[in-house]
Amino acid sequence: MLESLYLKLGQHDALSENEKALLADAMSVEKYFAIGEDIVPEGSRPTVSTLIVDGLAARYKVLEDGGRQFTSLQVAGDFVDLHAFLLKTMDHGIIALSPCRVVAAQHSTLRVITEQAPHLTRLLWLDTLVDGAIHREWIVAMGRRSKTSHLAHLICELFVRLQVVKKTRGMSFNLPLSQAELADVLGLSVVHMNRVIGALRRMNVIGWVNHTVTILDWNRLVAIAEFDPTYLSMSNEPR
Repeated sequence: MLESLYLKLGQHDALSENEKALLADAMSVEKYFAIGEDIVPEGSRPTVSTLIVDGLAARYKVLEDGGRQFTSLQVAGDFVDLHAFLLKTMDHGIIALSPCRVVAAQHSTLRVITEQAPHLTRLLWLDTLVDGAIHREWIVAMGRRSKTSHLAHLICELFVRLQVVKKTRGMSFNLPLSQAELADVLGLSVVHMNRVIGALRRMNVIGWVNHTVTILDWNRLVAIAEFDPTYLSMSNEPR
């Protein structure tokens, strides 16, 4: 059940069997969320931190006029609110974009881990630091990249993150988003979103059938995106 989390943390540094056991013991009973359900509501004060076992979710903010902006996508192996352990009050919401299966760790249990398992604590801290790095890349993409480059960057990022947790098939992966939801990621109208997808298709760098994205030319897609995975901290080294 926690294989995606083990793979994600293990890409940074080796996890011991004892550390895996600590994580497994910390997790509570599984829960399921339907598409459109809040996994963690904005303004809530969670006493647990939630881990996605399967599915796709997003951090989001809603403006006064009803407009919605997604600020990151969360995949299997991601703690969606590990930072709430210390911040306490959620300043944004987490919504399920596909059917999601999750488990959660009580904050009281996480506190014990921080006191008794320093190496595992550092890996969990690194997890939140990578989340922050992803946010910075999204800000740069939103403010400075062309929309075609922005979408290309998102596809590169998701492919790399999903590949780590073994959720890709060759050069393909599932992206269960409607064009309206994808527009909320890139900050576009649905009509403009359709044009951006069409532009990448015409360049023959991606195929997009139903909810399956296939990368046809990785090197060219990386060039269009100006994608550098350094911010994902993929190197495996002592932490």
